[in-house]
Amino acid sequence: MKIQIINGPNLNLLGIREKSIYGSSSFADYLETLRAKFPDVEFDYYQSNVEGELINKLHEVGFSYDGIVLNGGGYTHTSVAIADAIAAIKTPVVEVHISNIYAREEFRHVSLTGKNCRGVLTGFGMDGYRLAVLNLLES
Repeated sequence: MKIQIINGPNLNLLGIREKSIYGSSSFADYLETLRAKFPDVEFDYYQSNVEGELINKLHEVGFSYDGIVLNGGGYTHTSVAIADAIAAIKTPVVEVHISNIYAREEFRHVSLTGKNCRGVLTGFGMDGYRLAVLNLLES
């Protein structure tokens, strides 16, 4: 099984920024944990702060991978274009948010992208990525 993990804006700063919200672990460290937990899964990882690059990556892998785990960061709440890209591809997408978006600022309570995803995991910390992979494996 081949799974693409896509992280959006500011997630390159995990482990550095707002540790009380996002924790103290970098995503590179957590990715090694995922690879150890799922040795039979081939994980590819991509992060960008640029909306169009995220769309290009969804288009690139959205017809050939078995699953996509997407944390669109702030674009979750603003990007019709990313929502449309998810709707246009055949690979199932599970949306993940490290923090509980419903316990934060009101503008974060809306996910424009979530309606086109298989499901949305929010508030489970980095473990949300593992839960998303389990969903992709079991379906």
